Amino acid sequence: MSDETFDDQEMSEEGSFAETFEQSMVGKTQLEPGQKIDAKVLQIGKEWIFLDVGQKGEGVLDSKELLDDEGNLTVAVGDQVSAYFMSRKGGELRFTTRLGGGSSGTAQLEEAWRSEIPVEGRIEKEIKGGYEIKLPGNVRAFCPFSQLGLRRQTDEEDITGGTLSFRITLFSEQGRNIVVSHRVILEEERRQQREELKKTLKEGMVVSGTITNIRDFGAFIDIGGLEGLLPISEISYGRVENIEEVLQVGQQLDVAVKKCDWEKDRFSFSLRDTLANPWIKVETSYPAGSTHTGTVSRLAKFGAFVTLEEGIDGLMHISKIGGEQRIKHPQDVLKVGQQLQVTVEKVDLDEKRISLVPVRDKAGESEETSYEEKSTGGMGTFADLFNNAQKKK
Repeated sequence: MSDETFDDQEMSEEGSFAETFEQSMVGKTQLEPGQKIDAKVLQIGKEWIFLDVGQKGEGVLDSKELLDDEGNLTVAVGDQVSAYFMSRKGGELRFTTRLGGGSSGTAQLEEAWRSEIPVEGRIEKEIKGGYEIKLPGNVRAFCPFSQLGLRRQTDEEDITGGTLSFRITLFSEQGRNIVVSHRVILEEERRQQREELKKTLKEGMVVSGTITNIRDFGAFIDIGGLEGLLPISEISYGRVENIEEVLQVGQQLDVAVKKCDWEKDRFSFSLRDTLANPWIKVETSYPAGSTHTGTVSRLAKFGAFVTLEEGIDGLMHISKIGGEQRIKHPQDVLKVGQQLQVTVEKVDLDEKRISLVPVRDKAGESEETSYEEKSTGGMGTFADLFNNAQKKK
């Protein structure tokens, strides 16, 4: 083979290799320091985790970054992890999930600031306007109160001494003036959660949430990624007068998605829809003609609402309360919280209405029943209650 033939063959092979390499990189963008990607775990070693990052060469990540508090690895081969690209050395691509530990200096912190890579920091103490944060390499930083979380923290003992991930928002004076934020990381996570919820959240679904705020009209529920309203009318089948008597901030609940409007950013939930509907048994438990003991729950001009059990109220119309005597208002003879015997006059299952009438003796005189205990302060029959109310006038 002549030298000329050899040279031609060598050039041909080099050209072929260049074409193959170019083809292998088609569709693959050059990674920039600080760029966040999702990578697949290919192999796990003692010190390093090897990642498939969609580039020529494998990515490497310090395995210490993915250990839990007990020193156990939190990923397995095949899992997906999110990491930030740090640098390229030879064929090795260095990644990190955050900067922390070791003896990172201000140079690395400046790079983390430019590349928006999270850094670990320890909350040292509360100072004017926020908290002093200790970053890797014993570098001090400042975190304003408003940037520590999505909501203002109230318990300092639960905060001081803790370790969180922070984003450096200001780096100046060669590292002597550093401001950090944990909130921007939480907001990024919520945006990601919200995007995932858009794909899955549907009306009627039951989701878990935490009460973040309570108002007179309802409670706000955070389900991770979005916050919605649990109206007071959707808390229970029964009437709720004071929400704080049944719910409290920080409480976790399973609620049903009542309304889901992404365009207007309005979401509402129902706790009542996750409970057993008491009206299912009304037809058998409270048939027309049956007698029960109820509690006066509310008085209105047109009558008195009587609770037979939680979630089941009946109405005793004012015309039924006075009997032959005409009264101006149910409060003339009844009071909220009072117990009395009633008879079911009518049941309307479609409208969820029960009409009630008071139990009276046939002659209009008091009966000798277990409820007739005038001398001991018992409630007596309805005739007794009415007659006593008339005598006081």
